[in-house]
Amino acid sequence: MNIKPVGPAAIPNLGLGTFQMPEWETRDIVAAAFAEGYRHIDTAQAYGNEAGVGAGVRAADVPRDKIFLTTKILPEHFAADDFRTAAERSLATLETDYVDLLLLHWPSRTVPLSETLPVLDALIAEGKVRFGGVSNFTIEQLKESESILQAPLAANQIEFHPFIYQSKLLADMGARGIPFEAYAPLAQGAVMEDDTLTEIANVHGTTAAAISVAWLLAKPLGIAIPKTAKASRLAGNLAAAEITLSAEEIARIDTLARQDGRIVSPDGLAPDWD
Repeated sequence: MNIKPVGPAAIPNLGLGTFQMPEWETRDIVAAAFAEGYRHIDTAQAYGNEAGVGAGVRAADVPRDKIFLTTKILPEHFAADDFRTAAERSLATLETDYVDLLLLHWPSRTVPLSETLPVLDALIAEGKVRFGGVSNFTIEQLKESESILQAPLAANQIEFHPFIYQSKLLADMGARGIPFEAYAPLAQGAVMEDDTLTEIANVHGTTAAAISVAWLLAKPLGIAIPKTAKASRLAGNLAAAEITLSAEEIARIDTLARQDGRIVSPDGLAPDWD
């Protein structure tokens, strides 16, 4: 299986996303994912399913130190004391002693990073968090984060799929060695309806979804976390790591980006990356 470690945190470059997954079904799909060969699971406090993810981790026949577990904290909890409380609440809900990666879920408009990131450093020093990162941060916000955080900035989790422009952000992150984690890598199902992706998929005897994930994994420092609630699709998503796209195929997929390609933009918070 061609799953590769990426960046200072050695994040497996293909994982399972759990966005909008009800807690009652999360345990079973997480356990099934581990049985299929996944070792990277992504959740967040905002998803409301940390307890189910934790139960799936405990149900899996995989040692905890072989699992890469990520969760995220929303800006409303970025004040120093609140951030520590929120992190410890996630640990209690997940029923784990530590998380492998803790992300600031969105930039805060009110709490400065200089208040939040020292707490993240402290949690890392205490062993409650192995690595810290951010999500939905702009180039300038990443630079500011790196100037404050003493630990390596392990990742920036961003919306990324064939229909969205991210060239400036990815170039800047690549130059400084910061991995990107692509959420919504299937554009919430839209990739399955694209003619170009379907044509390339037919050449490789696979699906447009797998081609989209393979394209992401071909990017430098790229990590994909496709979500599925169906155990029958787990193997197909995982198999995307085995697909080698030609330079011509990658270039064709690169041309699919469009100005209106963004899908996720809660409360107008999505930054203007490009």
